[in-house]
Amino acid sequence: MKVIAIDPAVRNTGYAILEGDHHQQRVLDFGVITIPAKIQQSGALSAIHTGIGNLIKKWQPDEAAVEGIIYVQSHRTAISMGAARAATLIAAAEAGLDIYEYAPRKVKQVVTGNGSADKQQVAFMVRTLLGLTESPPHDAADAIAIAIAHLTSSDPLKAAVLKRHQI
Repeated sequence: MKVIAIDPAVRNTGYAILEGDHHQQRVLDFGVITIPAKIQQSGALSAIHTGIGNLIKKWQPDEAAVEGIIYVQSHRTAISMGAARAATLIAAAEAGLDIYEYAPRKVKQVVTGNGSADKQQVAFMVRTLLGLTESPPHDAADAIAIAIAHLTSSDPLKAAVLKRHQI
């Protein structure tokens, strides 16, 4: 199975394309869609939508996995993150992909064994698990971790750890 995983944010949206199953995963591509601060939010959302759409066209994934809603203190941050998430969800839905969401804590639990792991721990474990030569940027590492959690969720032994939702 091939999956596109997305860690949405208005300025730095991490993405990863992985192929595999619960036994083994292989990275095909990863990176960060970076939007300069001088671009208005509406332009940033359009760029995220287009960028994710182009990745889907290029890699033809079978499914999409997206970071679930996180709780933040600032309403402004929540609205901004929700808008970026919507741009990615629309791109995946337009491509006809089944979309699954994963809570950040559950993703960290699967990848590091600790639901409270920090970004450095996630990046290190992603590098280690997939045999990468260097740690990916944090936003890309988070997307890779989401993909690993998604592919691992097909393992019946992990079913209790991950809760999978189709949007």
